[in-house]
Amino acid sequence: MTAKDFPFLFDAENLKEMFGAAKLPALDTEALMAAHQKNVDAMIEANKVVFAGYQDLYKRQVALFEAAVADAKDKVGEIQGQPLTAERAAENVQAMRTAFEKAATEVKELADMAQKANTEAFEIVKARAEEAMAEFKTAADKLAA
Repeated sequence: MTAKDFPFLFDAENLKEMFGAAKLPALDTEALMAAHQKNVDAMIEANKVVFAGYQDLYKRQVALFEAAVADAKDKVGEIQGQPLTAERAAENVQAMRTAFEKAATEVKELADMAQKANTEAFEIVKARAEEAMAEFKTAADKLAA
């Protein structure tokens, strides 16, 4: 994906025309356009990272759900038709506790995956914002000189 895929966000000719018609002194429309392009590119890259991260998250959720259903089916098959004794009840409670602990660990894993995707996307946008601020300072210094 590029800015060309999002013409409503990036119409270089309209922006050049708008700023060019204003005849603003010392306004570097080429630099302005380049900065805008970088902003759009950073947002596109951040969205790609988030999309990929959440796609992995979804795949992991499906795998965990399928495994949980298979485990539950196996447990029901083991229990079915057997008399309920105190020992069997204790085993069932322990199996439920183990399943709960496993589920809690898996939920944390999923949350960590989501946080990682969000953090990576944020870092892309943050880096571009820092770069834009440096560009702005450089441009302001040129105007002041």
